[in-house]
Amino acid sequence: MNCIIVDDDELSRLALRHCVERTENLTLIAECENANDALAYIRSQQIDLIFLDIEMPEMSGIDFIRNFQDLPQIIFVTINNGYRAEAFDYNVTDFIIKPIEYSRFIQGVDKAREINETIQVGNEGDSDIFIKKDNRLIKVDVKEINWIEALADYVNIYSSNGRLTVLSTMKSIEQKLPFNEFARVHRSYIIRIDKISQMNANTLKIGEQIIPISRTYKEKFLIILNLIS
Repeated sequence: MNCIIVDDDELSRLALRHCVERTENLTLIAECENANDALAYIRSQQIDLIFLDIEMPEMSGIDFIRNFQDLPQIIFVTINNGYRAEAFDYNVTDFIIKPIEYSRFIQGVDKAREINETIQVGNEGDSDIFIKKDNRLIKVDVKEINWIEALADYVNIYSSNGRLTVLSTMKSIEQKLPFNEFARVHRSYIIRIDKISQMNANTLKIGEQIIPISRTYKEKFLIILNLIS
């Protein structure tokens, strides 16, 4: 995986660089002192992973992921554990506390690598995707999916065949789904549009399941519905 380091502290960048250099199949593309400099690399090169500090001048790491879409996977590396809950609201891959221990660094990289492999697996057929679970690839018929729910570091996929729980992020799952058949309606929910049986201003219903519609995703969701109809 190609990665960049974004941290205003030189010693922290050095520690991360040493970790990257020790890690097989991880290539350091650049080191950046601020988030703005990182954007140039993200836009011009294939970057798979960002090691990102939070407390930086000009733009914090939280502001960076809040303001820019379609970012690579993010692993926060910070001295302040107080941002953990907010960070995972944005589906970051991992959250590592400084000073960095290599064993903990590897845990985060392994998680990112698994997600990256899942994203890269090609689809087979028009309605199948492959999801990685316990070192196996499981074929899932997207037409059978009813809704998908985030649960901490895991994702529950609810279909007519039952529930499938996998280690993944909502972002990586969403990227594999047909954009005109599924919609993100909440940070914790993706739904299959043609499975909706009822809908009001703030919730929708699939079968007996009531799913919230958040303000963050509502406008885009309504646009998708209008385009399909």
